[in-house]
Amino acid sequence: MATLNSCTAPPSSFIYKDCRRLARTHLQLLSSDTGKFSRLMGSSPLLRRSSYCCRSAIDSENKKTDNGAPAAAEGAAPVRVVALVGEGSVSPLKSTPWYEVMLHTAKKLKWVDDEYEMLVFPDNFYEADKTIVQLREALREANILMIVAVTNQESVEWIQANCQDVSNVICFDSSPALENKLGGSVIPTKTTGSIFSKLPLPQPKKVKESEEVVRSVFEAWDRQNSDDIRFCLLVIINAYIRPVPILKNLRAKGFSTLNCMVSNCGTQILNCLLDPNCRKALQCLNKCSPVDQVCNYQCIASYESRQLEEFSLCVLQKHNCLELDAKIPDKPLVTPMVQFRGQDLDYETAEDLFVGWLGSLDWSWRVVAGQNPAYDQFPCQYQLFYRGKAKGSFWYEPVFQVRTLDGDLVWRRRRYRVKRGKIPGTFYFSVLDNGVISNEFWTIVDVSDDFSWGLFHYHGAARAAGQSYTGAVLVSRDGLYPDESQNPRLVAALDRCSIKEWELFTVDNCSCQNPPLGLPEGSSLHYKIRAEDSESSSISV
Repeated sequence: MATLNSCTAPPSSFIYKDCRRLARTHLQLLSSDTGKFSRLMGSSPLLRRSSYCCRSAIDSENKKTDNGAPAAAEGAAPVRVVALVGEGSVSPLKSTPWYEVMLHTAKKLKWVDDEYEMLVFPDNFYEADKTIVQLREALREANILMIVAVTNQESVEWIQANCQDVSNVICFDSSPALENKLGGSVIPTKTTGSIFSKLPLPQPKKVKESEEVVRSVFEAWDRQNSDDIRFCLLVIINAYIRPVPILKNLRAKGFSTLNCMVSNCGTQILNCLLDPNCRKALQCLNKCSPVDQVCNYQCIASYESRQLEEFSLCVLQKHNCLELDAKIPDKPLVTPMVQFRGQDLDYETAEDLFVGWLGSLDWSWRVVAGQNPAYDQFPCQYQLFYRGKAKGSFWYEPVFQVRTLDGDLVWRRRRYRVKRGKIPGTFYFSVLDNGVISNEFWTIVDVSDDFSWGLFHYHGAARAAGQSYTGAVLVSRDGLYPDESQNPRLVAALDRCSIKEWELFTVDNCSCQNPPLGLPEGSSLHYKIRAEDSESSSISV
């Protein structure tokens, strides 16, 4: 890595992190004398040194893609992944068989890029001649071999004898006799501490790149959810095969980022560094992979403050110093419900379905479970949908708890502007969340006739933060799962979102005392239908 005394070019995926570290060091030195800040660009040897180092690093990498992966030529060959799964093995995702989980992962990879192909084999392949021939053919073209829960000795020996030519091999919950390999180099099995501390590689650059990839991959795997299983593969593809567009904020812009920050946001940077909460947020974010949404949003929700909002608003939203441009995903394609209680769904009814129980209760809905590991897993989630004072305005305010990284339990609240989509039952949401605007496309997938439950799906992107995402929330009046009699309809609704029930996180709805609810003065609620008009309206809350 580049230091103050050396301009050795760092791995390109870390250029921005080094430049940011140099800038932060200088700003911390100046934090006791803000008058010096205006002279930073012209008089600082440290900044000039960081400028030279960053430019040198960028120049030395100009023949590669920004993240060090091979450049993706037009019409590039498909990325091919083979997954070997222990026969009969069970995942921690509600005890779903690993084979089923990996088949679903193969489908979700296609949402990122149609050229990503993943074949899944159980490890009893040697019992059938046809299967073993198919596996051998797949391995000959494989860019990645993913081994999951393989412990059978015969399988292990077969893998050791037949998979040497695969450049990238990653093993999870499998025999320790199986080796991990990235970019053609063997890496040790994950252990406590630095997994590279005993690795005799003479190239620090290669070690640092692999260490970052491995840390991101195993941290994501340990979170045990379907999105992060896919994320593991995307990180490896991005680092060793070809750039993954949705991970483009791994590819730093170097000195232009530093110059943009210092030139436009000096006051906001200093204010953030001088504020304990904002400083903690930056320190926390610096430990996260730039594309790890779970880690990043946990830091933001734990340490949000006015100074962090002003910092993000200036650096990311107003000046886009990281030069990012995430787009709302268009997959999976989710269609809205078309009828409610036997009548065609119109815009007013769709809005009333969102408003839900608000009026008879202090909330529209409570979240039972969600699919997105970054945004849907918070405890005690209340939804407030209401019509605003202005004609045609509609608003959404989620209220939820966050257990911070310091162990505190705090309430958070956001405010989304909601506009109608082109089809009844679809809506565009926008929110300023800690200084960054997120735009989302929501779909009312289904709401039961008695308002006992609903399923809402969303696609979203925080453009200036380089984050795109999808998710879904299962909601009910009291935060409890729907009655078992509703299960066939619920499963069908989830299937329309390409979501398996085992992907959902159950929300902790215990200890939800004194949520900060309430609506702005002048708000209005239902227009055509009300939840309390349903036949089943008795419940204890």
